[in-house]
Amino acid sequence: MTMVEGVDARGALHCETTALGVLLRHEGIDLSEPMIFGLGSGLSFVYWDAKGMDFPFLGGRVKPFELTRNLAAALGLELLVAETSSPSKAWRNVTAPIDAGRPVGLQLDSYHLDYFDTRTHFGGHVVAMYGYDARDAYLVDTEQQGGAVTTGLASLARARAERGPMTARHRSFTLTAPGTVASPHERILPAIAHCAEAFLNPPIANLGHRGIEKTAEQVPKWLRRSDDPGRDLSRTALLMERAGTGGALFRNLYRDFLAECAQLVDSDRLRTGHRLYAEAANLWTEVAALVEAAGASGDVGPLVEAGSRLRELARVEREAMGALRGL
Repeated sequence: MTMVEGVDARGALHCETTALGVLLRHEGIDLSEPMIFGLGSGLSFVYWDAKGMDFPFLGGRVKPFELTRNLAAALGLELLVAETSSPSKAWRNVTAPIDAGRPVGLQLDSYHLDYFDTRTHFGGHVVAMYGYDARDAYLVDTEQQGGAVTTGLASLARARAERGPMTARHRSFTLTAPGTVASPHERILPAIAHCAEAFLNPPIANLGHRGIEKTAEQVPKWLRRSDDPGRDLSRTALLMERAGTGGALFRNLYRDFLAECAQLVDSDRLRTGHRLYAEAANLWTEVAALVEAAGASGDVGPLVEAGSRLRELARVEREAMGALRGL
């Protein structure tokens, strides 16, 4: 058995921030999960309904791995990323840092992991790996998935080799802190401004505040959009609230990040952003409950009401990001 010593294998709410927390703590940097999410400019929104999809997907964060790149840049960390189409080389890319005493982040498809109860393909899942033996890999996943967990080496290989939406080519990565690490406090305002600018000026109508407005238009049509509304609407509500988002489609995490920032920086704009994101978090939880109610009842009424809340959300988040962009 080969294990990295001194790993703090704490599970958190979201997969990528959980893995980043493990890697950062091993480098002597202990940040809260909301701070990791916020410094990585992680908040976003996407309404995705491509041809061939069974049902639309709502996303509340930036695309997989962008958060990691943003965080490394913000803190001045060395981010080494390995990708390959070769399974044998991919395995060497993982074992070499672990053999040298460093945990590794992995992007993979959670469908194949032994400890997952729900078999749904998600190629943007991220875990930290800190050990292996002849049979198993030792991972850190979210608290919901068990924190410190194991999966068979064969299942890990399948998860890393999967292809499809949001997957990567056996991606693995490490973080290394240089002699002097940028102070997280100094990077708060640039990270917030970067996130706000992207949210307020999305390149297409499916993203940012424009994406929320589009969702408001589409949600009342969801009963007709689905072959099995009870399944699809219930799953959508689950993904919004309990599938690693921290609740309220990541708005709880960003609300808590802004609250932490407001303790460090004296700014009326920052306090306004926090107040509005607290409001937005409550509204997103209400939207999820309405979507779930529509799936259970088959009644369009809750979806019409959800559309109304989403229009309010587009306004609230646009106002919040407008305040935050001016920091």
